[in-house]
Amino acid sequence: MIAFASAARHLRALFVLACAGVALAGCVSTHPPVPASTPSAEDVYKVGPLDSLNIVVWRNTDLSGVVQVRPDGRISTPLVQDLDVAGKTPPEIAREIEKALGKYVRDPNVTVLVTSFQGTFSEQIRIVGEAAKPQAIAYRQNMTLLDVMIQAGGLTDFADGNSAVLVRNNTSYTVRLKDLLKRGDISANAAVAPGDVIIVPQSWF
Repeated sequence: MIAFASAARHLRALFVLACAGVALAGCVSTHPPVPASTPSAEDVYKVGPLDSLNIVVWRNTDLSGVVQVRPDGRISTPLVQDLDVAGKTPPEIAREIEKALGKYVRDPNVTVLVTSFQGTFSEQIRIVGEAAKPQAIAYRQNMTLLDVMIQAGGLTDFADGNSAVLVRNNTSYTVRLKDLLKRGDISANAAVAPGDVIIVPQSWF
C-alpha cells in the first residue's frame, strides 16, 4: 500500500508538471503573429565593427587598400589615422577620407566598398535558445525567418519551434518555426527587421 501511494503521488506530480508545461506553452502562443509589413530599413548599408572595407583612392594606389574595421569602430589608412566609421554609410566614409586626404593630396577621389559584412549591433538579428547555432546575424535587405534559420542551422531536437517568440521594439510575436522548417509551411515565414531577437524555447516533452 505504501508503494502504491508513493507511485500515485509520483503520477500526480508528473500530471501537474505536464499541465504546467501545457499552460506555459499556451501563454507563449498568445502573442500575436509577426506583422506582414516590417519597419522600413534604410537602403544604404551602415558599416559596423569587423567589416572589411576596400578603399580606392583614384590615381593613388599607395593610398588604396583593404582595411578591417577595428572593434572600436575605427580604421587607419595611409595618411588617415583613427577614423571613426561605425554606423556610417560607405559614401559618408569616402567623403570623410577625402576631407582628411585633402591636406596632402589635391582633389582626392575616394570610393569605399564593403567586402565583408557584420553590420552595426543595432541592426543585427539575434537568435538564442534551441537553435542549432545561436548567434548574431548581419541584417540584409528583404531578410526573412527562413534566411535566419538557415544561417542558424535550424532547430535542435529539443526545440519547441512553434512556441518561438520574435521580439521587436519590446513587443513579442509568435513565430511557427517548426511548421516552417519541418513541414515546409511557407505561410509561417515572415519578414524580419533590424534588431529583431528570436527566442526558441525548449520543449517540455
